[in-house]
Amino acid sequence: MDEPLFYLDNVSFGYGAGEPVFRDVSLQIRAGEKICVLGANGSGKSTLLKILCALIFPGHGSFRFFGQEITEQRMEDDGLARDYHRRIGFIFQNSDVQLFNASVWDEIAYGPLQMGLSGEQVRQRVADVLAMLQIENLRERSPHRLSGGEKKKVAVASVLALNPEVLILDEPTSGLDPKTERWLTDLLLELNRNGRTIIASTHNLDLAHVISTRSLVLSEAHRLVCDDSTHNVLANRELLMDVNLIDEYCHFHGDHEHIHRYTHG
Repeated sequence: MDEPLFYLDNVSFGYGAGEPVFRDVSLQIRAGEKICVLGANGSGKSTLLKILCALIFPGHGSFRFFGQEITEQRMEDDGLARDYHRRIGFIFQNSDVQLFNASVWDEIAYGPLQMGLSGEQVRQRVADVLAMLQIENLRERSPHRLSGGEKKKVAVASVLALNPEVLILDEPTSGLDPKTERWLTDLLLELNRNGRTIIASTHNLDLAHVISTRSLVLSEAHRLVCDDSTHNVLANRELLMDVNLIDEYCHFHGDHEHIHRYTHG
């Protein structure tokens, strides 16, 4: 069997001396999968993604990428870190955190320039991504003067310009209008069909249904409580209630009991 892309063995993480953000997480992710990490706010979804992106490192346990141990010490090797961050693209929930250049063109060109590509290669990468995402009209605009949906497109473009093998997204549709949300959903599915591994955290169950075939569920006690097909996870009402992803209450219409179910989105 092929080597897993990511391998976590009894990984725990906490900030400082506080309570762990999650405990004893073990899982494997293979190339080409499309996965959602599900959990209520504060369950540790974002922290897990940051470990996969090697932005933070486990306090306990082992984390490997294609069989290679990934630690803070090893990532001090500039060559290793550069290669890792070229292969793993991370899109933050808040696009403003990710955008810092004077123009959209500069924003998209920044990553390829840091990777040492030639000027011509950089220009071609930027042109290709602008065309693919149909945002050529934004190339001279300041990222900070764009709408929320436009910022998200530029943030995605800046990552895709590196041609990563894995795309990791933290609450990717948070704050997006329906049209941009549909655009991003369609793009993620197309990228996966073309071989990219997609990993996204969300508490939006409708999004999980559309973009993933496998779901990892984190509880409010910061543990991985389910690793199953998205179909089975979304059909498990008791699980979803236990991890606070849905809620329901009963009331009566005449003589008939009626249940309303809410998703925490």
